[in-house]
Amino acid sequence: MNPAKKILIADDEPGVVMILGMRLRANGYQVIAAHDGARAIELAHLEKPDLIVLDIKMPGKNGYSVLQDLRESVCARSIPIVFFSALPPERAEEKATQLGADGFVSKSADPEEVVVRIKDIFNRLENQLEQTAIRK
Repeated sequence: MNPAKKILIADDEPGVVMILGMRLRANGYQVIAAHDGARAIELAHLEKPDLIVLDIKMPGKNGYSVLQDLRESVCARSIPIVFFSALPPERAEEKATQLGADGFVSKSADPEEVVVRIKDIFNRLENQLEQTAIRK
């Protein structure tokens, strides 16, 4: 049996972390949390999560700068990152994509939408690995 995938939730709102964490655990994921950008970067390096759900507006380092720092890090650059933000999706999603995010979900969406997006990303990554293995 595969071990549970580890997801880091980085959000400064404890209620968001709690609700999203409960939903992810109910779907079989292991969850760790950071409440600011600096801690998110630290945990990404220490815990090596399989995916990060990242808020944009946080104290200290915002989500965009966290994403940029992680994409420049040798040991964390390949971690998929999904932004989960209350900012207007039109602008925030475009910027997130330009910076290398793997997805964007508005906080106004049902938390289940985040779970669906995460499952889609994991499925896409598994398919890429399978395709790479087939070519070899």
